[in-house]
Amino acid sequence: MLSTQFAIDLRLRRDLVPGFDAYPFSLPAIRHLDLLEFHPAVTFIAGENGSGKSTLLEAIAVSCGFNAEGGSKNFRFGTRDSHSPLHEFIRLAKGFRKPRDGYFLRAESFFNVATEIERLDREGGGGPRVIDSYGGRSLHEQSHGESFMALMRERFAGNGLYILDEPEAALSPQRQLAALARIHALVQAGSQFIIATHSPILMAYPDATIYSCSPTGIERVDYYDTEHYTVMHDFIVNPRRMLDILLAPGDEQDVS
Repeated sequence: MLSTQFAIDLRLRRDLVPGFDAYPFSLPAIRHLDLLEFHPAVTFIAGENGSGKSTLLEAIAVSCGFNAEGGSKNFRFGTRDSHSPLHEFIRLAKGFRKPRDGYFLRAESFFNVATEIERLDREGGGGPRVIDSYGGRSLHEQSHGESFMALMRERFAGNGLYILDEPEAALSPQRQLAALARIHALVQAGSQFIIATHSPILMAYPDATIYSCSPTGIERVDYYDTEHYTVMHDFIVNPRRMLDILLAPGDEQDVS
């Protein structure tokens, strides 16, 4: 049966990899990668800093035709050529249905996207202003969190493939809940999301597929088994106990 989802799965072309001792192939999530299947609605990729989740997400986005620094497929700017060559070594299986919309959000370079929007509108082109698709207000004149929410509310139109790298970076817990509701509305409008995140709030999305990047590779996990959920749960349930451990005299404590 033909799949109606936009991105079906990803396979590392291990036969083409020159070696697994150098970046990005030395990253645990890449070194042990074989096949990664995407959920038709929402797929999360979680893991510690440096585990390879953002590098993997970047490769997925570039393979889909997005600019490495973020934006829609129409963005072709580059402030620094720093993305890895991983996209050249993966095969992305796609469904027959093509998305009508799409976006790659990188929290760390969204400032550059906002600057590019202002440049495009300043130079003009005879058509509508780019910023009008984001609500009409300069993204630089909003807080980081406000600009993220403007992107999700105004720019994301539905029936699209949205690849988000740590969207919670600038969002308060309340705004993360609002983002979760917006994601759900877009899923119901025929969209698919692939999200790298640390947020146990976002990862709570019902029936989502969650992958965890660890020193032993990347594997599918249940929401309640993610380190993000257990650490946050244990802290909220008994913050005094966690603080006693963290602030005890002596060597730094490992709470993992």
